[in-house]
Amino acid sequence: MRTIHLNIPDSVDLKDYDFSMIIASKLYEDAKLTAGQSAEIVGLSKRAFLEVLGKYGVSVFSNSIDDLHSEIENA
Repeated sequence: MRTIHLNIPDSVDLKDYDFSMIIASKLYEDAKLTAGQSAEIVGLSKRAFLEVLGKYGVSVFSNSIDDLHSEIENA
């Protein structure tokens, strides 16, 4: 796994966990990572990651009909 170091201004009042969740949830939303991969970045179980996505403005439901059909087939 790759490690990236970011310099964040001290004026940005967010915890490291929140930064990780913001990045992981965006990559999940953009279908760059699976829920499991995103959860691993944050250090959560897949279920816990999916449960907190809404707090970061991300839906667990895809906007694509094709994705919906695929998810139903894989359920």
